[in-house]
Amino acid sequence: MLAGVAGISLILVGCGQKSSQEKKTITTSTDTELTTVDPSKTTAVGTFNVLNNVDEGLFRLGKDSKVEPGIATSSSVSKNGKVYTFNLRKNAKWSNGDPVTAQDFVYSWRRTLNPKTASQYGYLFSGIKNADKIQNNKAAVSSLGIKANGKYQLKVTLEQRIPYFKLLMGFPVFFPQDSKTVDKYGSKYGTSSKTQVYNGPFTLTKWTGTNSTWTLKKNADYWDKKAVKLDNIKFSVQKDPSTSLNLFNQGKLDMAQLSATQSKQMSKKKDLISRRQSSNYYIAFNQKIKAFKNLKIRQAMSMIINRPVLVNKVVAGGAINNKSFVSKGLAVSPKNGTDFTDDVTVPESMNYNPTKAKKLFKQGLQEVGMKRLHFTLLNSDTYDQKQLSEYLQSALEKLPGLTVSLNNIPGRVILSRQADHQFQATVANWFADFSDPITFLNILTSKNPSNISQWKNSTYDQLIDASNNDDGGNAQARWNDMVKAQNVALNDQAIIPLYQSGEKWLVKSSVKGVIYNTAGANYNFKDAYIK
Repeated sequence: MLAGVAGISLILVGCGQKSSQEKKTITTSTDTELTTVDPSKTTAVGTFNVLNNVDEGLFRLGKDSKVEPGIATSSSVSKNGKVYTFNLRKNAKWSNGDPVTAQDFVYSWRRTLNPKTASQYGYLFSGIKNADKIQNNKAAVSSLGIKANGKYQLKVTLEQRIPYFKLLMGFPVFFPQDSKTVDKYGSKYGTSSKTQVYNGPFTLTKWTGTNSTWTLKKNADYWDKKAVKLDNIKFSVQKDPSTSLNLFNQGKLDMAQLSATQSKQMSKKKDLISRRQSSNYYIAFNQKIKAFKNLKIRQAMSMIINRPVLVNKVVAGGAINNKSFVSKGLAVSPKNGTDFTDDVTVPESMNYNPTKAKKLFKQGLQEVGMKRLHFTLLNSDTYDQKQLSEYLQSALEKLPGLTVSLNNIPGRVILSRQADHQFQATVANWFADFSDPITFLNILTSKNPSNISQWKNSTYDQLIDASNNDDGGNAQARWNDMVKAQNVALNDQAIIPLYQSGEKWLVKSSVKGVIYNTAGANYNFKDAYIK
């Protein structure tokens, strides 16, 4: 998933009665800022949603994550499932007029994997020939299993079958990049709308890199521009959901995401809809810190949290307590069709037990030679996440000897702090990049840059490695590896899973054609329109 800032949302907006020209514009609001539109460096859900609409890869993901044509007009795969050949359309262009070629994909993939880029998403390329060796500085970037056969044919060689390979191709990390633009802007590449070029249905405009508004404008050079009905999608940052609700009630918004309190108050509204997200919100403890290396302390802090109260009273919005790290509804067993979360063995620490929690915490403090523990909990500064922080502070401080301070900061800062491990404890989240459990499980491996807690477990690493390599061609064996790995992570309290998020929206019937997928880049506006 997609790592991102907690509480990212999208709100489609209109302004009362629309003229015929205004009917080609959707105004949206979000509760977090853009940080970068460099596809090699971003990790934020909101940014991937933008990239999914201003850029395009080999495939696009339509309704229910169905693979649809993108830059590739056709593709074929070898009998052993390890070699893919893509034929590219010759009428695809960048917004600066350059043609989109096979070499743009080669350049983009190599740039993301290059250790100098320090991408947190390089691990997604695992399974492509030499990708892991390149990330570990054991092979040249040029040895990656991707090759341009002329301008309009691309060949990708894998080390083993990747069951979800085509889904990956619809995720922005695998989109092409224009090398001329990267070279032109250097370190400023992707830091504003003017330091990037686009090949998707829209282009990004009016974003300076620090402002709280931006616009997606219909791309006149897009190969399928006739299918794009909107002229503009306008974004503005609104961190207080009451502002959005007031605008909706005034007839100035077409669609408004609700806070936990609002969603309960509006439960009988005919315009109310629910959207489940393939996500997990969790607490990550910096396990380089002595106290957080202690398993009993981590278990106690998990056990003191009343998750049913958390999801129903604090978070709401369709959130669920699935007692898992992998989200519910993401994948089903190849053997019997049961949900992945149904195969999880839930440890005692995932259940609310304040008496046992206090006992474990006391034992943990004794083991690390401490009488009291004080730490700061880092989280984003959106309305709902501030509410969550306050609840967690209240719950955790029921452990005798524990004091928790809160630090809620803007989204552009928190992702950097998490990536650099500049925190004691933080609320983080992961949103699925594609519909497979490994999208969650990969990030807890010891060398994964998105493993912000820096937890390490050799058994876990071995199981994930087996699922990606030796058992990659055996669906059931691979499934069993992933189930066992998740059980290891939960039992060792790698992180503290809190909830799987959902969204409650008030939506006017005039908003049509917006495609929402629970995994990957969630929003596809290519076919959206106002009726």
